[in-house]
Amino acid sequence: MEDTARDVHLPVAAQDSLGALVTTAEQAEAAGFDHVWMPETWGRDAVTTVATIAGATSEIGLGTSIANVYSRSPALLGQTAATLQECSEGRFRLGIGPSGPILVEGWHGIDFERPLRRTREYTEIVKAVLSGESLEYDGDIFQLSGFSLRCEPPDPQPPVDVAGMGPKAVELAGRFGDGWHAIVLSVEGLQDRIGDFERGGELGNRDRDQQRVMLSLPCCALEDGDRARRLVRQHLAFYVGGMGTYYRDALARQGYEAVANEISQRWANRDHEGAMAAIDDEMLDQFAAAGTPEHARERIAAFAAVDGLDAVGVSFPRSASADEVEQTVAALAPH
Repeated sequence: MEDTARDVHLPVAAQDSLGALVTTAEQAEAAGFDHVWMPETWGRDAVTTVATIAGATSEIGLGTSIANVYSRSPALLGQTAATLQECSEGRFRLGIGPSGPILVEGWHGIDFERPLRRTREYTEIVKAVLSGESLEYDGDIFQLSGFSLRCEPPDPQPPVDVAGMGPKAVELAGRFGDGWHAIVLSVEGLQDRIGDFERGGELGNRDRDQQRVMLSLPCCALEDGDRARRLVRQHLAFYVGGMGTYYRDALARQGYEAVANEISQRWANRDHEGAMAAIDDEMLDQFAAAGTPEHARERIAAFAAVDGLDAVGVSFPRSASADEVEQTVAALAPH
């Protein structure tokens, strides 16, 4: 557990300005966090945010978690990663993944087709772009040729991490990615999926010591522990009930199918309080670190002890205030 890093996932719903996100990143750096990650949903874009944070910090690692593999071309993602590696002076990691159909189709207007194959091809193409070599790629989805980076390739080449939830997606991350971004997992579920990741690494003849597994864990640590737990309950209920089937399926794979279906049904019927109530205390502790600072730290320690996990990412409930985010960062700092 002593070797497990502590990261921060910047909140995408609680910040009033880009400056507030920069302030949280600066706080994370001062508190000794290893990486700060910028999610990208339908708010501020991750690229501009990471570039701005790069100019305001000097040591903390920076990354996207995640940039989806539909709204930008794979070559453009490669160019972006190269540029962010340059402006961060070598601190950048690119996190990519398919996201989900609600966001990809409803926001970007792109058919959510073949997410696993698309993620694999993006990973391979981005790495080819970052190598600086001429891009020659003949895939099922993309056929590319004739160009290479017009600027010097980044040195060192930034790692490309892959997000995934199901067994096949996680195996793909292990086979083709430099790391895996995990989400919506209990300690036991995380152990199972790490097995999938390492099997993928064996298939790809990857060096496990050179790969980084990070779990994004919903966290809220407040002196008012009940308030913290309510915020995280609402967060989990929103994602399980309001963001398609991915999160519901993830819970079902871990033995919570009946509860996941109840949350989904109640949320669809606008019974948000009922959806939240379906998440009892035991389940909340299985999938989050929420409550008083002492309790939240105990839950993080339980996840950090999982063999094969390299980093715990502190993420925040979507309805937390900026002050509650700041309190949580301070309470859950690695030192």
